[in-house]
Amino acid sequence: MAEGSEITGRAKGGMARAESLTKNQRKEIARKAASARWDKANDIPMAEYTGELRIGDAVLSCAVLPDGRRVLSQGGVTTAFGPVTGGWQKRKQADEDTGDLPAFLVAASLKDHISADLRTLVSVPMKYRDPRGGPIRIGLEASLLPKVCEVWLKARDAGDLTKIQRPVATRAEILMRGLAHTGIIALVDEVTGYQTFRAQDALTKILEAFIAKELQPYVSTFPPAYYEEIFRLRGMEYPKDTVQRPRYFGVLTNEIVYKRLAPGVLDELKRVTPKLQSGRHKNKLFQRLTQNKGYPKLREHLGAVLTMMQLSSGWHDFMAKLDRLRPKLDVRSLGKAQQLSFDYDGNSDTGQGI
Repeated sequence: MAEGSEITGRAKGGMARAESLTKNQRKEIARKAASARWDKANDIPMAEYTGELRIGDAVLSCAVLPDGRRVLSQGGVTTAFGPVTGGWQKRKQADEDTGDLPAFLVAASLKDHISADLRTLVSVPMKYRDPRGGPIRIGLEASLLPKVCEVWLKARDAGDLTKIQRPVATRAEILMRGLAHTGIIALVDEVTGYQTFRAQDALTKILEAFIAKELQPYVSTFPPAYYEEIFRLRGMEYPKDTVQRPRYFGVLTNEIVYKRLAPGVLDELKRVTPKLQSGRHKNKLFQRLTQNKGYPKLREHLGAVLTMMQLSSGWHDFMAKLDRLRPKLDVRSLGKAQQLSFDYDGNSDTGQGI
């Protein structure tokens, strides 16, 4: 058989096979082909959270990558600054000492105002994929946007911009004003929905660090002086013939101690500690605190509480000191960007001394 007729025969065979396939089979073949094409780009991360950031009239596509980097679409940034940021100058880039700069920084008038660090950071393409589909995107790390704006403003202040470029500096100034009210990282987290995930993730890590998986041995933890001070501050006589305390002292202890250790800890302690028929907990709440994190924090907090009690003239005086120096920490505080930062190797940096 001649070569041409052999090719024709294979083509006819392929067509016949395609016609014999069901609709679902054709879909599956197309899906596998698409999957194979994406597999070639496995080294390009898929954004986990996406959104649109509005600053003034500018709309910037943004995303959070799997490693936590917040990025803005370079195309969106170019559009926000305007077409005169690149254009023909981008095409001349090969003949100039501009390096692989993005379109919004290739103008010759900006050359003297771009620091070496910024040049390095923006010259490395940051590729990522949008989970909604579409072509691979080139991103700019979100924290660099204010620095890019500064380049345009410095060039304007130095009188280096052309008449047609000056409106770009005005747009850069508008972007800077918008960013002055809320940090760019917080803005990206809010519009992509990453803020909610981060708060939940932070709470999970806190509970893992504070709550033990098994009941810990009982160790006398609350000193008698703690209860003596509660009686004194509330104007009550301290009973010396019994160790029984009014039941509401447990409620007071929750307010004074457990709600101030870390967000969500009290609720989790109550959940994992079974109750008796009387309604009291079968074990002490502190028996479910971890030995390396939760229990040491409790002892440290109790020491501070007892000192404040001894320095207070009455209950309201004590609570005022406590609220100022050791405020309550609830889950809602985790939704605020950068409000809490925990180091789970044993240190904490909350600014609240928990």
